[in-house]
Amino acid sequence: MATRGLREILAATPGDPPAAPLCPPFLTAFARRTGRESGNIDLLTVADRLPGGPPLPLTRVADLEHPRVVRALRYREDVRVFETEAEGGAEGGAEGGSGVLVLGRGVAGRWECAIEVGPAARGRGLGRALALAARHLVPEGDRVWSQQAPGNATSVRAFQAAGYRPVGAETLLVVGRP
Repeated sequence: MATRGLREILAATPGDPPAAPLCPPFLTAFARRTGRESGNIDLLTVADRLPGGPPLPLTRVADLEHPRVVRALRYREDVRVFETEAEGGAEGGAEGGSGVLVLGRGVAGRWECAIEVGPAARGRGLGRALALAARHLVPEGDRVWSQQAPGNATSVRAFQAAGYRPVGAETLLVVGRP
């Protein structure tokens, strides 16, 4: 991008230039200039791999229709999907009493995870357990990254309780959305 273009984008951004990259006016101008669309601004967290197996029983599933999986397949490669039932949880996938863990390679080939806990299983620590399980599923010596919407306090707390450290924020800039 030409220096002139960057100056135009910064001129459209109020406030402190070091904060500009995650400021909505900057992202809008930058996305327009590059022919992309900006996604959510997420909290970026990371955790080291843990030895041994996951702390809860997981079943690998091939259901590529789950909304969390459909989204992951747009942005990640080598996607793996796992499901678990909450203790005393109802049947019915993440819509009921279970949880879904999606693991795949995302930005720059890093391992990324996403979780979803069904309404009947919420408030019992399943989100934390799924986030912790992801730390056991990545290859030895790797880390696992995750993004949480800052306004989703439940998700932020679950990942931090599972040992994920906040390291920044990010937004995906994608060419068109399906």
